[in-house]
Amino acid sequence: MKKYVFIILTLALTIYLAGCGKKKTAIEELPESLSMEELGSITTLDTAPAETKPQVTQTQPASEVKLEPLPPSGPYKPTPQEIQTALKNAGYYTGAIDGKIGPKTLKAIEEFQKANGLNVDGKIGPKTWAVLSKHLNPAPAPTTTAKEKSTLKNR
Repeated sequence: MKKYVFIILTLALTIYLAGCGKKKTAIEELPESLSMEELGSITTLDTAPAETKPQVTQTQPASEVKLEPLPPSGPYKPTPQEIQTALKNAGYYTGAIDGKIGPKTLKAIEEFQKANGLNVDGKIGPKTWAVLSKHLNPAPAPTTTAKEKSTLKNR
């Protein structure tokens, strides 16, 4: 019985050590470092035919590459100034755009929600903001051309 246990343990140790040796050589074969451009082009390089693989050259040192900040995850949360501006442009808010959600702003939010068939809760959730954000930038005032002005004067 002891012989069988010894043989099984020896066999398991041999298989374990043989597996670790392969992992070690695979890690040693990896390139030392990749630039951001090389990392981004790995998928395109691997799928292209061998003859048409482009050569990747680094145009800027890594210290000079400026990265843009990532947008916040989840739905966009508007600032109080954006809410007040959009409500004012939509004609529901008459107070000062001070960045404070007070009673006037809450009343304007509720009126806007009621007028647009939204759930009237006084909160700017994703559905309310989807409708309200259309009023964030006011529509440009209609301009009249010189020809239209002369036509209006002649009337």
